[in-house]
Amino acid sequence: MTPADLSRCVVRAVRRAVEDGELPAEAVVPERVVVERTRPGGVGDYATPVAFQIAKSVGRGPGEVADVLARRLGEVPGIERADVTGAGFLNFTLVAQSTTTLVRDIRARGLRYGYADGAVETEPFCPEAVTGLRQRAVHEATVRIVRSQGEGHGGPWPGVAPVAKRDGDVVARYGADAVRWAVLTVPARETPEFPDVLLVQGEASEFFRVRYAHARSRALLRNAGQIGFGAEAGDVTGAHGLLRALADYPLVLEAAAHHRAPERLARHLVEVADALLDFQHRVLPKGDEKPSAAHRARLALAEAAGTVLAGGLALLGMDAPERL
Repeated sequence: MTPADLSRCVVRAVRRAVEDGELPAEAVVPERVVVERTRPGGVGDYATPVAFQIAKSVGRGPGEVADVLARRLGEVPGIERADVTGAGFLNFTLVAQSTTTLVRDIRARGLRYGYADGAVETEPFCPEAVTGLRQRAVHEATVRIVRSQGEGHGGPWPGVAPVAKRDGDVVARYGADAVRWAVLTVPARETPEFPDVLLVQGEASEFFRVRYAHARSRALLRNAGQIGFGAEAGDVTGAHGLLRALADYPLVLEAAAHHRAPERLARHLVEVADALLDFQHRVLPKGDEKPSAAHRARLALAEAAGTVLAGGLALLGMDAPERL
């Protein structure tokens, strides 16, 4: 079960609890539920405060509502256990997802990994009233992300602080993609900065690291082909950070769509890139070592990470280079 699947399961549990009379008929059934990683010291893998929202509409305590939902959700395949903590927070421990399953899912979905069923890919609509480099960049990226989750392109759209410098000046100095990265990595109401690190082709630049990590994933595939082996999904050990970042990607897209916040996606791409760059040195055989099933599985994981980076950059309106 993915985090996005979990969110949908909670919505279904609320609806069925109302239908079965365990919750009053006037209970508000949310269209979507915010599910987030459990904070340090919390219980399980993910948590949601949805019981507080429902409790307000039915005049019951959030703990009572959470208990009803926990009993139902604890029986859902893929959820190992559902616990109630504090005044009514629902906490979930998921059945561990194997590397094989995760990588196969990403390879099967390709650039649409993390998309909701029925999502339609079309060029984003940008009203003529939306002027200015930053306003258009934020609007177009937000529309792409929202559509990836099966929604239309309707608002509300966040207010966007303008760029302090002339659009043409910053594009001429940093390049269109670097400027787009700079304006999409901060909340829309904050004024973006254009530090000289945007010009750096090195690890100090997050923009460079994200694109470079994608290029490295493709280089690993080319290098593996030159020595006669390819990618094949399998179990991988010692890559917890990368696996977690890839598994969380659908939840990040859903949250970015819900909050109209493309900066959430940009920050997550940095997390994926850094995890992949740490992992890349373990992919190919070294010295006289022969390619094995472990190498093929690591290569498939690196390929999957590259796919996620390419998909995320496309949603933000940027290219993912094959070579850099």
